[in-house]
Amino acid sequence: MWALLVLVGAASVSAHLQNLSFDGQKVFRVIPQTDEQVEILNFLASIKEVDFWQPDSITLVRPKMQVDFRIEAEKSFDVEDFLKESGMEYQVLIDNLQAAMDAQFDSKARTASHSYEKYNNWDTIAAWTADIAAQNPDLVSRSVIGETYEGRPMYLLKMGKSGPSKKAIFMDCGFHAREWISPAFCQWFVKEAVETYGKDTVMTTLLDNLDFYVLPVVNIDGYIYTWTNNRMWRKTRSKNANSICFGTDPNRNFDAGWCTVGASKSPCADTYCGSAPESEKETKALADFIREHLSTIKAYLTIHSYSQLLLFPYSYTYKLPRDYQELNSIASAASKELASLHNTKYTYGPGAKTIYPAAGGSDDWAYDQGIKYAFTFELRDTGRYGFLLPESQIKPTCEETLLAVKYIANYVLEHLY
Repeated sequence: MWALLVLVGAASVSAHLQNLSFDGQKVFRVIPQTDEQVEILNFLASIKEVDFWQPDSITLVRPKMQVDFRIEAEKSFDVEDFLKESGMEYQVLIDNLQAAMDAQFDSKARTASHSYEKYNNWDTIAAWTADIAAQNPDLVSRSVIGETYEGRPMYLLKMGKSGPSKKAIFMDCGFHAREWISPAFCQWFVKEAVETYGKDTVMTTLLDNLDFYVLPVVNIDGYIYTWTNNRMWRKTRSKNANSICFGTDPNRNFDAGWCTVGASKSPCADTYCGSAPESEKETKALADFIREHLSTIKAYLTIHSYSQLLLFPYSYTYKLPRDYQELNSIASAASKELASLHNTKYTYGPGAKTIYPAAGGSDDWAYDQGIKYAFTFELRDTGRYGFLLPESQIKPTCEETLLAVKYIANYVLEHLY
């Protein structure tokens, strides 16, 4: 099947991948200036189905905030008229979502097998986890930390030279299904580690002295669903009691101010917090693993998109973490490091103050478990492509992010506690 798809070229690949057509759908950007304009957006969201990209819920919208949202094709003219009448300034970020989806697949690496410079489906990633461990037995091992709602194994890669009582860094990707650049980074990181070990002094020192746990995709069921049914899916795929709506937002499902702010109690919402903390098998497996290894895990890195942000706790409260000064200076230096390659500008700071409050996130939870160095990356871009970052940007995005991750990891190594 894949070999056939590859032959027919990129545009038709995405046609095969998407059962839902996004033809004519638009992504708008508005910046409401007043409370009244925020109310207008609230009204719009109540009468039209609006998919909020940034922030991820209408409840988080405040005056002067940049708001990106997606609208169905047949409603887009109404929405445009509505915005004009309300006097709100707006721009159309993406004029035809389906065309943007097709354009994602612009990698020259049109191969049926795994490639670090294209988006790989789950079967390809799963096979890759086995291969990379088999090919680098002295550096990489693979284990299963749990299974998803639909019964798929959650593969974890452990990387590092074996040594006594090593401390570790935990990194995960693919919390939100539609953020495809995120799993691409976890794969890239593993590749760089095995390819540059023994050549790059920083990477060699890191792998000699630390272990890295890499979870390439947290939300596997959701990720598969973005390839087969709905490219814009965000949540898990669990069934919700007494609701026709599926899925929980896994990054609102942790026991960190759970469901208090920036999360929804409605099973149909994209930010649904779930029926209880760790109600999702995926979040529970991740949390269980970290709890079991709390004595060794000294840093937690979670990779999302989009917005070009480097965030640290807290997101569930405006209260600053006790390690604020240190975390802020690490984030500042890591952002500088990232920008040194392609001049990509990142904003950094505590989640609630830097973007918006959101409870139940994995970074806040990890920090409250005693993991001092907890960071969330929001990778490229700032909205031109949003969740549909073209494959041609995978390499530069991963290269620059790697610099920041190596900086943080090296800092952690030098400040073990």
